[in-house]
Amino acid sequence: MIEIVIDGLLEERGRSFYWLAKETGISHTTLWRLKKGKALGINFETLEKICAGLGCQPGDVLQLAGANKAGKRLAASRKRGRG
Repeated sequence: MIEIVIDGLLEERGRSFYWLAKETGISHTTLWRLKKGKALGINFETLEKICAGLGCQPGDVLQLAGANKAGKRLAASRKRGRG
């Protein structure tokens, strides 16, 4: 599953969820659904607006669920010489 990770980006930039809605013209409801994983997808226009508002790339907004855990396992495996 792919997650939308905008909370960290907003925090890094000192911006609020409300600010992003106003800045991008994306409804608060749409952003909330994306944030909470309730959306079934995201269209490119919405993704582009989020990236333009936050000054980032699409890969900064999208993340594979559990990618953080998988990345840690892979790093540990490589340290042991298995990767």
